[in-house]
Amino acid sequence: MRNYILFDDKTIRRQLLPLTFTRPIADLRIGIFTIRQKWETLLKQQLSTFTEDYLQEKFPLILEEDNVFINGAIIPNDLLVKHIQQLKPGECIGHNELLIAAFVTKEQFASFNFTSIFDNYSEDFYSLRFPEDIFQFNDKAIRDDFKRLTANKNSQRFPTEAHILGNELFIEEGAKVGFAYINTQTGPVYIGKNAEIMEGAMIRGPFAAGEGTVVKMGAKIYGATTLGPNTVVGGELKNCVFIGNSNKGHDGYLGDSVIGEWCNMGADTNNSNLKNNFGNVKVWSYATGSLRDTNLMKYGVIMADHTKTAINTMLNTGTVTGLGCSIATMGFPPKFVTDFSWLQNEVTAEFDFEKFCKAASAMMQTKKTEFNAVEKRILEFIFTHTRTHKLFY
Repeated sequence: MRNYILFDDKTIRRQLLPLTFTRPIADLRIGIFTIRQKWETLLKQQLSTFTEDYLQEKFPLILEEDNVFINGAIIPNDLLVKHIQQLKPGECIGHNELLIAAFVTKEQFASFNFTSIFDNYSEDFYSLRFPEDIFQFNDKAIRDDFKRLTANKNSQRFPTEAHILGNELFIEEGAKVGFAYINTQTGPVYIGKNAEIMEGAMIRGPFAAGEGTVVKMGAKIYGATTLGPNTVVGGELKNCVFIGNSNKGHDGYLGDSVIGEWCNMGADTNNSNLKNNFGNVKVWSYATGSLRDTNLMKYGVIMADHTKTAINTMLNTGTVTGLGCSIATMGFPPKFVTDFSWLQNEVTAEFDFEKFCKAASAMMQTKKTEFNAVEKRILEFIFTHTRTHKLFY
């Protein structure tokens, strides 16, 4: 039996920072599922990961005699999966200098070059290269996931008290939907197991709420928006992806943004997603250590894991917040908030690591998740190697 493994393309991984500091690329969420979950569904088996050494303990690599390595940045489709399943030992497929997949034996693994260039696959597919690709492709990803997920599967009964337009609504077991307005004429709406849509919430698809997610009263959500598991949201959202386990529970606007795990946004946290001159948005790139022109007019916030904002926080167009930041400023914080920064008005200091861990543990406990030794070792490695804010690989 072939052993499928998701590998991190080093170039793409750098370009996706800070979201990939704490996870392999394949554990980013786009659509209803993570990329890993999509591959596992289509290949009908669990996949291990080949990633950075400091992450490998949490995401172990399992090698067998016959291994097929798949680029974790690529979103699978049926035709691509079929091509990969037909690979023979020593064969690779790629497109435009991007390695898609390679059949590598256990003996070949140590010497295989994962930066090899192949251009022998011409069928349609798409992949992540930059953080904005997550919200840019989220519309398509939700629709594709919804179609695959709901095939030959019955939804729970539609609530009679909710006002529903269209019929592309799927409700999992245990979900609660109150007196909400749900418009599926603009795209499908998926409500996960034990999620709750409170009364007065207004949702336009495409939209996905993961298991245990809560949409609070009066929330206004425009597609394409994904709320990963155990996320709490309120206020106004548009075209946002929450990887999971984060809170934006109060009023305030968030648009064209990607939010990591274990983040908490205080009441009336707002972001801008459009410059006053309607020009292209430039964002900080960890890969180059400089601003990168995204060629996009609308771009909100990229927020790494364990970042917190105080009440009334204002985030400018194209803001990137690093890992483990605490932001409490009266005006706009910098467009790039460096990792483990403690911002309070005009003062910027480094977050004390032990105090950070205490806060991280408390946050994770609210989601019934343990802050264990493995998690701490990962974060300590990142803390140590980002103190000079330089890339460390």
